[in-house]
Amino acid sequence: MLSTSLAFAEPLTVAIAANLKYVFDDLATEFKKETGIEAMSALGSSGKMATQIRNGAPFDVFMSSDMEFPEGLYKDGHATTPAKPYAYGLLVLWTQKNVDLSKGVAGLVDVSIGKVAIANPKVAPFGKQALKALDYYKVRAAVTPKLVYGESIAQVSQYVDSKAADVGFSAKSIVTAPETAGKGRWIEVPAESYEPIAHGVVILKHGSEKNGEAARKFYDFVLSEKARTIFAKNGYKLP
Repeated sequence: MLSTSLAFAEPLTVAIAANLKYVFDDLATEFKKETGIEAMSALGSSGKMATQIRNGAPFDVFMSSDMEFPEGLYKDGHATTPAKPYAYGLLVLWTQKNVDLSKGVAGLVDVSIGKVAIANPKVAPFGKQALKALDYYKVRAAVTPKLVYGESIAQVSQYVDSKAADVGFSAKSIVTAPETAGKGRWIEVPAESYEPIAHGVVILKHGSEKNGEAARKFYDFVLSEKARTIFAKNGYKLP
């Protein structure tokens, strides 16, 4: 009876950070194989998704690209589990133009480089850490006039893909995905130049009340060895 009821349960709706755009499909496919439960995603910057959750959006689980937003939701009663880290995101510089990336972040001051895209640091952890990297190399003041802000990593990808920006601060999970692999060139931003981008997951109050067992199964799956293998294969560092 239990397996039958889960098989016919409403699909889970998972609020996800934009850098999870491609890896989520792999997670959802494997999760459905294991449980028969379909998981659908709603995608945006972590801050935007957290705001929607606070405003009553009917999401069941939240996969953020930081710990701060999910921890805040738990503290304020919008989530029923503490935030647990499931992966670490890695920052990269990505271009689809004939731009020299060999000097890394410090090279962004070069006059040959025009617009540099980053995700909005107020709502997107990858954008916040991009600024940390600029500070680390002492080039923030020089690069700031070049910055163009995307709402999320997904919009940064659009800027790079359309060549509206010469270079973008993106996520390794984006540039190594099958959908984008081979498009342009990228280099990793040295890990010592920014704070670790820990990604946290929580079960939301709506999920606990409306889709509790399925939400718990998905939460446990995201923290499982099988999911860790998927994250590692998709450009993430593991906790």
